[in-house]
Amino acid sequence: MLYRRFGRTEIDMPLFSVGGMRYQHSWDSSQQDQVPPENQKNLEAIIDRALEVGIHHFETARGYGTSEHQLGRILPHRPRDSFILQTKVPPQEDPEVFKANLEDSLNRLQLDYVDLFAFHGLNFQKHMDWTLRPGGCYEVALELQKQGRIKHLGFSTHAPTPKIIELLESGKFAYVNLHFYYVNQENLPALHAASKNDVGVFIISPSSVGGKLFKPSDTLVELCKPYSPMVFNDLFCLSHPEIKTLSLGAAKPEDFDEHLKAVEILKEGPPDIEDIIKKLDAQFSKALTEPYASTWKEGLPSWENVPGEVNLKTILWLGNLERAFGITDYSRERYKLLQTGGSHWFPGKTVNHLDFSQLDALLVDSPNRELIPQLLKEYHETLFNKLSLKERYQPKLKKILNKLRRIKSKAKGLFARD
Repeated sequence: MLYRRFGRTEIDMPLFSVGGMRYQHSWDSSQQDQVPPENQKNLEAIIDRALEVGIHHFETARGYGTSEHQLGRILPHRPRDSFILQTKVPPQEDPEVFKANLEDSLNRLQLDYVDLFAFHGLNFQKHMDWTLRPGGCYEVALELQKQGRIKHLGFSTHAPTPKIIELLESGKFAYVNLHFYYVNQENLPALHAASKNDVGVFIISPSSVGGKLFKPSDTLVELCKPYSPMVFNDLFCLSHPEIKTLSLGAAKPEDFDEHLKAVEILKEGPPDIEDIIKKLDAQFSKALTEPYASTWKEGLPSWENVPGEVNLKTILWLGNLERAFGITDYSRERYKLLQTGGSHWFPGKTVNHLDFSQLDALLVDSPNRELIPQLLKEYHETLFNKLSLKERYQPKLKKILNKLRRIKSKAKGLFARD
């Protein structure tokens, strides 16, 4: 394994980290006592394999269901200096609620301290205000840091790049979890800001959110040769020295194997990936035609400023990826998230919420204002209308079921107290 200094934390961070979103038994934390032995045994095997190959950073979150509980049954039995642990808890409007949640997460992990703690989801201004205002959640975490229960404070974010830079320049955070991949390079200025402020950078789910690269399209497979799309994306991300580690959401011990090929390549020196980047860029230009391919982002209003909260930029981005690279499953999956009404993780709505009669005024600053209306219709057809009814509405039903589970869990807690 190779290691990089994780900003001013001074931690020697492995190039890859173990993300906690895929190995847990359930997204419902109330099922902590129902974890099947085979699931827990699989997690132990994942941890042992990771440590064997030098990946000793484990990342989890309060919101990852049974993940913290399950790690809390394993890590306390390993030498404390043999691993780095990060967990994440979302800020709350009431700092006392945040404090209780943070204390509960630390208790779930059954360790004296966590190396890294992140405010989970500083995505909207309100989340930043809840965190940084006087008496807010940051001060709660700072007190636990003074007690030695947290070593370093950071944040995880899906926010617009200018907001991320604002947080990086606040001087309050030693590291950040953010998005950056070949298919989404929006946060490049944030990488530069992190380097300037000596903040460690952790990349969220590069193989999943970077385009579902564990199930790549034939186009991507061909263009990324001699590497797999997954290895190319690893090399692309790590070619930016500001990036210190990539999160691997392992569901089984073998999930590290393909990524370890990137480590062996890097051990021989900086890889030459420029030809692959040129081929990918050329395919994008050819499939989408110029000048649209080079200018599609220009003059687009933010989703908050579009009636119906339609996220024009995200819709065009997803449609462009599908058209240029055949990244269909990923683009449809993300588009369906907008169909459910969006969230602070993936905000805005889909084309069927758009009043096309207002587009001329909305796109007055776009060089592609004549082309975009037709593209929006075509992309909605490809990403949504061609799906079955089950595929279309499954995310919305899942959202409702998860809400019902949370209500049931809270009710059980109330009855238990009574």
